[in-house]
This record gives sequence, structure tokens and C-alpha cells, in this order.
Amino acid sequence: MAGNGVTLVKRLAIAGAVVLLAIAAFIFGADRYYHHGDGAACASCHEIRGNVELWQVSTHRNIACTECHDSTVTGNVRRVVRHLSGDVPERVVLRTDDVLRMMARCRKCHQQEFASWQAGPHSASYARIFTGTEHKTTDCMRCHGMHFDGPIQDVVVPVDIKGPWRLVRPELKNAPTMPCMTCHEIHREGKPASKLKRASVEGPVAPPSLSFFDRRSHVHYQAASLQIPQVHDAKGPLAMSPDPRDGLCYQCHAPRASLEDWSGDDRTPRGVHEGIGCIACHQGHNQSARASCATCHPRMSNCGLNVEKMDTTFASPNSRHNIHTVACSDCHADGRKGHFSRAAQLRAVAR
Repeated sequence: MAGNGVTLVKRLAIAGAVVLLAIAAFIFGADRYYHHGDGAACASCHEIRGNVELWQVSTHRNIACTECHDSTVTGNVRRVVRHLSGDVPERVVLRTDDVLRMMARCRKCHQQEFASWQAGPHSASYARIFTGTEHKTTDCMRCHGMHFDGPIQDVVVPVDIKGPWRLVRPELKNAPTMPCMTCHEIHREGKPASKLKRASVEGPVAPPSLSFFDRRSHVHYQAASLQIPQVHDAKGPLAMSPDPRDGLCYQCHAPRASLEDWSGDDRTPRGVHEGIGCIACHQGHNQSARASCATCHPRMSNCGLNVEKMDTTFASPNSRHNIHTVACSDCHADGRKGHFSRAAQLRAVAR
């Protein structure tokens, strides 16, 4: 009897070892499958094939999928199990946490751009946007938190104009509401960047990767395909910049349905800067305009004065002359050079 007991124990041990080896082989095989062929394995699944085909002609085509996307053993096994069980999504959509983790990969290669973005207003955190003093509505998600995979009720409570507000997910406190993929499509046709000559967004042509992400459809729309609205003031239509990159800005900094300038979040220039586009003055990643005056002045200035020291919001945020709307008549009695009032001269020159 004792011999039979020992034999049974041995058989169970062997069976257990076989099961463990099978599990280990499955885990190893699933993990290797997703590392094989620089995207070839990914392309074998119908729901990801389109993404892989875009990647193969994109700026990042020389970079392996796993350089940007998570490829942990746990994650790879989970994907294989889902496919074997028939739980296959019709379309792959990045989740909030996926996008936030990808930011670290963007930073690894685009250090200068990342630092510039981080220093600007578009790096605003969930705590800054959703627990600040402004009221909260569903429309906030149109531009802030557009990569959040859920409604605003899953971000902040209560959703009202009174507050106080608190984040539903405290771990998002310092996470950016407008990550890189808000304005850039990674899988978009383009040429690989050279270490000797970096890719540039300067010029009148919008690069293919410059795209607006729509959280409702989970689709990126190229900047060149976005419409620039015809904005007007009390006197009539304003001259609009033809720069196709401005179409991206207008997706969030948009006027209300009336298309009146400075309604909603509109910042369309009028006055002396009418017709000048956003990118003409604001740097692409940090939106800074501190170095923009030297681009046009003094060679295009009618005043012969140091425009950076004039009484505008460029010199002081407290100025009553907004740099976007300042007009000649703000300083000139009849709108022409040489017809200053004494008060206007004192205002025009820096203190």
C-alpha cells in the first residue's frame, strides 16, 4: 500500500511539473510572439493590421512597436488569452493609462520638445484643470482630458458650478490633460528624422503628424484638413491667416456659434495684428510668444518705438491693451503716425 501511495505522489508531481512547464512555455511563447518581427506578429491580428501598415510608412517606422507600446509579460499573455477566448476588439483604442505611459517613451527621444511642452500651458494637470476655480461641465472634456476613457463624472465630482471639487482618481493629480497625442498622430505618414537635421514644424505646410484627436470618435484629424472659421467683429469679417496649422488651434480656442471674435475661447487677432496666425507668434510646444516681436519689428513697425516696451499685455499682463486686439487708434488720436496725444505717448513708452 505504501508503494502505491509513493507512486501516486510521483505521478501527481510529474503531472504538476508538466502543467507548470506548459504554462511557462505558453507564457514564454506569448511574450516572444509579440516581440517577433518588429510588428509582424502584431500585424497578423486583423484589428491591429491598419495601425501597423500606417506605422510602416510613418516617421517612426524604424522604431520597433515595443519601444513605444507596453510589452510586459503579463500584458502579452493577457492579449493572447483574449484572442484565444474570442474576446477580440473590432478596433484597438488606447486607454488613459496607455497614453500616459507612452509619454515617457516620447520624452526619451523628443527631450527638447517635451521640456518645451512641459514648461507651457498645454501640460496642465488634472488637478489644475478639474479642481481649480472654474466651473465644471461635460464640454471641458472636449479639450481637457480628451484621452480619458470615460465621462467627466469619472474624473471629478461634483459636476457643477459651485464646488468644491475632488478628483475621482487621485492618481491623476499630476497627470497631463493634454498629452503629446492630443496634437500629434504617431502612426502617420512621414520621413524619419535625422540626427543632423531635426524635423521642423516651421513654414506654411502642416506636417502630416500634426493632427487633432477627437475623443468622441477616437480618430486623429490632420491639421491640413481642419477648417479655419471665418471670424468677425462688430465691423465685419476679419482677415484670417491661411496657415493650415492654425486649424488645429481653433479646435479648442474656438468662437461660439455666432463666430464673433473673442467669444468662447477665441483669440483671433484684430487691430494691428489682424490676419496673423497663431503659429506666427506662438512657439509650437510651449506657446511662448516672448521672442515673436523681433520677427517683424522694427522693420514692419510704423511707430519707430520699441514695441516690446509699449503699454500692451506683451509688456505687462495688467495692461488694458491686449496684444491680440491692440489698434493704432489706441495710441494715435486719428489712427496715423505722428498724431499722439501726450497721454498716449506716456503710455506707449515703458515705465
